[in-house]
Amino acid sequence: MKLNIKTIFSELKKHIPLTFIATLIAIILVIIIYQINAPKIISGITSLFYIIHPLHLFVSAIVSAAIFYKYKKNFTQALLIGITGSIIIGSLSDIIFPYLGGAIFQLKTSFHLSLIEKPILILSTVIIGSIFGILTKLTKIPHFLHVFLSVFASLFYLLAFSISLNLIHFISAFLIVLIAVLIPCCISDIIFPLLFIKKK
Repeated sequence: MKLNIKTIFSELKKHIPLTFIATLIAIILVIIIYQINAPKIISGITSLFYIIHPLHLFVSAIVSAAIFYKYKKNFTQALLIGITGSIIIGSLSDIIFPYLGGAIFQLKTSFHLSLIEKPILILSTVIIGSIFGILTKLTKIPHFLHVFLSVFASLFYLLAFSISLNLIHFISAFLIVLIAVLIPCCISDIIFPLLFIKKK
């Protein structure tokens, strides 16, 4: 299956409204809560990141493995696609993009890679997610959840591992999260698994 630029942009265009609204809602909610008790919120957000990030990888693995298996009934290959796609692209979305965005906007964001810090949790999560995706062939509902979880995971990473943020920083965070979610999510769930399908 050949994926051309037109197909990729078509998928991105479909995801822009959902990603934009989800990111906007997340930013507004966090700003409101953040103003109440910033130090306590930051501490809680760090814990939440280590919960939501694995959940994000779980639903990402479900969709990637399910889409691959839908077109090619190979359990082992679908499992590998689910595992690698969710870890690599999920880390880009939740960690690497927010970290780079934080560096660009001078948020002094520190780097934390969950795969190294919590390898057993991450690997077991994506393996179970991939198997679940292959067996159930779910794609639409997990992808919807994938977008929302990715929004909060990316945002929480910025809040947990950056300096104290002001309103300008939150505007920067909105742009960072929008890009960090939109591109990797579309690539992970749709483009990545289909790259390995040769039949039409």
